[in-house]
Amino acid sequence: MTRSVHSSANALSPALSKTAAAGLVLSVAAAGTAALAGLGGRWDWWPFSTGFLLLRAAVIGGLFSFAVSLAGSVITRPEARRRGLTHSVLGLAISFIVVFVPLSWYAVARHVPPIHDITTDAGDPPQFNAILQHRAKAPNPADYGGPEVAALQHAAYPDVMPLVLFVPQDQAFDRALAAARSLRWTIVQKDRQEGRIEATDRTIWFGFTDDIVIRVRPEDGGSRVDIRSVSRVGKSDLGTNAARIRRFMKRLAGA
Repeated sequence: MTRSVHSSANALSPALSKTAAAGLVLSVAAAGTAALAGLGGRWDWWPFSTGFLLLRAAVIGGLFSFAVSLAGSVITRPEARRRGLTHSVLGLAISFIVVFVPLSWYAVARHVPPIHDITTDAGDPPQFNAILQHRAKAPNPADYGGPEVAALQHAAYPDVMPLVLFVPQDQAFDRALAAARSLRWTIVQKDRQEGRIEATDRTIWFGFTDDIVIRVRPEDGGSRVDIRSVSRVGKSDLGTNAARIRRFMKRLAGA
């Protein structure tokens, strides 16, 4: 009797929609490809160009899985005879994220200048020393791009300016070093006598290494702090270096 009741219940239970299930599986696969696109580059499994190709494939897969999940949501709507609406909703959400993040980068790229070297002193940008050996094979040079780059920067990031602290140079240097460490930058060299701090920072997903040099000089009874942040690869930094400088200056001013 019990077996017959269970058999009847199973017979009456709606079947899981293959379309809904497929949409979820495809969206998870697209998300995994997107994650590996960046993490593989960060872990040195492949060059960043390969990571970008994988990311492009992930976006195409995300668009396809979104369409399949959308069809699944129609098939499994509440009044339908197929289960799997939850699968479809999850597939839609995952696919949306996979597609939205890279496309948001593209949108940002269209609104920021194609530069990757940002400094608070374009007339006399801080110079790298110890870091030069680490970026010897970097596609982007360590030399500043000159007036053309400065003009693009000033038009896009007019708020990127030096900070004057009304403390002696030694104190300003200590504050700048503490601010850099609080941002979890990797300190490569610190030269108190020259007032120079060199550091690196890595982006979270793709692990791109950007180089930073901080310069502290006495000025008008206080100290002037300048900073420069440069990407090793990529024509455009999507505003990353300017955002990094803003965070540093805010941390330094707060200190």
